[in-house]
Amino acid sequence: MATKTLAALADPVFEADDPRLAATRKKASSNGLIASVRSAGSAPSPSPLPSELERSARSFHRDGFSRLIFSNEEAEFITGLAPKGSTLKATGFEANHQLAASGELGKYRIVHFATHGLINSEHPELSGLVLSLVDENGKPQDGFLRISEIFNLEMPADLVVLSACQTALGKEVKGEGLVGLTRGFMRAGAQRVVASLWQVDDLATAELMKHFYRGMLKENLRPAAALRAAQIEMSRSSHWSSPYYWAGFIIQGEWK
Repeated sequence: MATKTLAALADPVFEADDPRLAATRKKASSNGLIASVRSAGSAPSPSPLPSELERSARSFHRDGFSRLIFSNEEAEFITGLAPKGSTLKATGFEANHQLAASGELGKYRIVHFATHGLINSEHPELSGLVLSLVDENGKPQDGFLRISEIFNLEMPADLVVLSACQTALGKEVKGEGLVGLTRGFMRAGAQRVVASLWQVDDLATAELMKHFYRGMLKENLRPAAALRAAQIEMSRSSHWSSPYYWAGFIIQGEWK
């Protein structure tokens, strides 16, 4: 049973040349934990992707994943709205596959993922969420939370929020319904899932999520009402008025 309020995984580390990795190495070196450092003229090699993630990424004509800088601010803000001691904020290296698959997230009523999502309609088994692909030492790791793994999670959350691109999509399979991330999290136990219908803007999404969580955690609105209020708020903003920035997010499952 979920007894805590909110867990947020955001701003994973995708590349070996991420500035956060350099900062970690510098700190370790100053503490005498690193005997030698990379020469100034050499550059880190790209982190190899797990085979399924590489295949899925190629179907989107991409060979890597850009950092979602504003998702860190997003996680900081929304966890700050919840009562102290009832949240988990896992950003950077901590936003990893091990945490997502550990069962720890099953303790939280709301689980928030702010990262890249991949939906492969031709091959649904290649769909999933991308978490940290390197560890604090720069060693490549499997950061692909596959849809098959999501189906087998124990996550009896009131709400799962996929603050990522095109996470509401999937493939219609005869006799099986819509196979996608939303269905995967519902199979894992989530009552409701908020997901997107198209590729969303990082900064605009962070702003939308701030309004959304303020509505739920401070104004005690139900998730559907909070999402609607957040979208109306965005539509009234001179900067974010275009539906492109806010209309893509929908709520599926128990809407009341």
